[in-house]
Amino acid sequence: MRRRRPAWRRLCHVWWHVSALLLAVPAAAQEVAAPAPGSVADLPGWAEEDAAAALAPFLGTCRALAARDPAAPLGGAGTLAGRAGRAADWALTCAEAAALPPGAERAFLERRFAPVPLGTGLLTGYYEPVLSGRLAPDAAHPVPLRGSPPPPPEGARLPDRAAIEAGALDGLAPTLAYVDPVEAFFLQIQGSGRVVLPDGGLLRLLYAGKNGHPYRAIGRVLIERGEIPREAMSMQAIRAWLAAAPPDRAAALLRENPSYVFFRRDEALRPDEGPPGTLGVPLAPGRSLAVDPAQVPLGAPVWIVTRDPLDGRPIRQLVHAQDTGGAIRGPARGDLFWGWGEAAAERAGPMREPVEMTVLLPLPAP
Repeated sequence: MRRRRPAWRRLCHVWWHVSALLLAVPAAAQEVAAPAPGSVADLPGWAEEDAAAALAPFLGTCRALAARDPAAPLGGAGTLAGRAGRAADWALTCAEAAALPPGAERAFLERRFAPVPLGTGLLTGYYEPVLSGRLAPDAAHPVPLRGSPPPPPEGARLPDRAAIEAGALDGLAPTLAYVDPVEAFFLQIQGSGRVVLPDGGLLRLLYAGKNGHPYRAIGRVLIERGEIPREAMSMQAIRAWLAAAPPDRAAALLRENPSYVFFRRDEALRPDEGPPGTLGVPLAPGRSLAVDPAQVPLGAPVWIVTRDPLDGRPIRQLVHAQDTGGAIRGPARGDLFWGWGEAAAERAGPMREPVEMTVLLPLPAP
């Protein structure tokens, strides 16, 4: 499914995305290039883009920005920060977008935005898991998903994963549901998920905090031990290893990561909405992107040129910087939200594709 870092509290929200599960991708901060000649209409593949579908998530961005202080910083570096780094920088463009008649989306995007290339980088993927769960434990669902415990005394920190799994927070951290142990671990990596109950009920769980211990990628552990070759590493490879390993070895591997994530329930999200990202907007499958906010302003549209991780087909489409992630560092580094469930997991898991990224900046009103 970040997979992306402290909390869903909007101050410094960050997911743990799939890329954090595998290997961190270091990238130094850089100055973003100035706008290149050309226009949105010149972007590779632009003529085939569904402009109405591409613009729809931007309207959600605009609603989130309208609720912020106009001077509130959105991030970005260099030119991007100067022209799109505050909520106020988007006000006129958002007002025009909200008033567009049907069929005017393509002309609007071509007229009101200028492309700023970020260069070639890396695109990974994340998703929202869908889990089978119970409100009471059984043989197939023995592991609790926990809400936040009381804060520890000053100068102390909460127990690590092994201690929590041994019961260190029993009676302190509320239990929200019971699930399979491997599914619980991957849910913590993704940061949010859907738990389906036997009666058809659905629990939407969002990130609420973590225990303060450092994150250790179990994918890296398996590579270091020679269990999985580096070139074959993926979320699916890790799942296959865990399924084949004796239960005690599988549990021991999960405990190699001392970090532990707590959740909270959200009653307001519709089933057709993704979880909210850093910007506070429900994430849209294939259209929401996690970025490094030190480089790319939250809310900015981003044109990506990459390929599908399963069939290699070209992907050239407009996405929106609506989230952040712990392993997402650098100007041309992104994490694409694929949606929820197995189909999304199949693409998010192996995705480590080269990508050309171009930010679209709002032009001054004519």
